[in-house]
Amino acid sequence: MIINELLAKNNMTPYRLSKISGIAHTTLNDIISGKTKLEKCSAGTVYLLAQALNVSMEDLLDAVNDTTNESRQNFETFKSNVQHRVKDIGDIDFVVETIESNIIRKYYNMRWYPEALYLLAMIDYLSHENKIPIYQNYNDIRSSKLKSPIFPSSINAIAIAENNEQIKAKALKHAIPEFLRFNIVESEIRNVV
Repeated sequence: MIINELLAKNNMTPYRLSKISGIAHTTLNDIISGKTKLEKCSAGTVYLLAQALNVSMEDLLDAVNDTTNESRQNFETFKSNVQHRVKDIGDIDFVVETIESNIIRKYYNMRWYPEALYLLAMIDYLSHENKIPIYQNYNDIRSSKLKSPIFPSSINAIAIAENNEQIKAKALKHAIPEFLRFNIVESEIRNVV
């Protein structure tokens, strides 16, 4: 895998990479062995690996995408990974990390619109919550919107199980505005276990 090549190039052991990146040794071993696919890791994990290996996130992901032909992760998994990253490193560090990585632009250019817009909504929401200025370099993307609302799978399941579309209407009513602007229905980003 590409990580092994970068380790050799940097004359680094997986243990040393774990220490430098701050990524748990077991997690890193899973990535190196292929048990965990790098393209399915959180943006924060990819960022930390890229920084420790002295490559850009784009180069690291491009190298992985060139060697594997896998599709991207499930959107619910992506959202969960983002929410866990916010919980793990805090609001401000998440905003800074996401902006510095430019992963929003990369996802947008790859036409991974739900992921790009979810991350943009997250940094806008966290910026608003922490009373810090909105990052202006994504204003062109802010004019985008998904064609139809994306509801959490739990809302879809309950609406189907109860045969009640009002559940979706209620979720829309209580959605966080920064997410709803992009047609993403999200009402809770902090309740992660």
